[in-house]
Amino acid sequence: MLKDNRIRIIIGHYGSGKTEFSVNYAVKLASYGKKVALVDLDVVNLYFRSREKADILEQSGVKVIGSAIKASAIDIPSISGEVLTPLQDESYEAVLDVGGDPVGARALGRYSNYFTGSNYDMFFVLNANRSETQTAEKAIEYITRIQDVARAKVTGIINNTHLLKSTTIDDVLRGYDLAKRVSMETNIPIKYNSVLESIASDLPKELVGEIFPIKLYMREEWML
Repeated sequence: MLKDNRIRIIIGHYGSGKTEFSVNYAVKLASYGKKVALVDLDVVNLYFRSREKADILEQSGVKVIGSAIKASAIDIPSISGEVLTPLQDESYEAVLDVGGDPVGARALGRYSNYFTGSNYDMFFVLNANRSETQTAEKAIEYITRIQDVARAKVTGIINNTHLLKSTTIDDVLRGYDLAKRVSMETNIPIKYNSVLESIASDLPKELVGEIFPIKLYMREEWML
């Protein structure tokens, strides 16, 4: 059971896998019978947006809220006013997939008055294979910049170190070591170790943070 606060904000550098985690997290919540909304606030990246999987998500019981313009891969930073629905309506479990850099996080800052210490979590998706976050120093700098722009605090770290379908246990554990260093220096706990379903059972059970098996919803079958 995912015992996090009602509003979950997912941030992370471009290519970290934050959208894949957001989609999997929303589907998992819906599988528990929750009323779930996935809000796509990514106004920076044109590709691999959660709104592109709206059909699959809605079949899984997840309401998808994205651009006010109903077309894919359009470079117009338009956000639907419907974003306010899951923020204001406490019957929803909300997952917010936020743009992958401080510029993208500005879209989140406009809703900061809805985030109080008791109703939200902001999770930083960390991928040690991304050059911009492959050291503790770089990752902490990135977290700081995001927090300043978003006007919200990171409350948890998600180790999502991967090489897509080629991900190995060693990749995940290397990311876990980086996540531990970031956690120790910031006092931000590791919440999840996100890992492909096919290798999740091979991870050591004593890791800090919950093991979170995922599917690759955002990768088509023909993609590597």
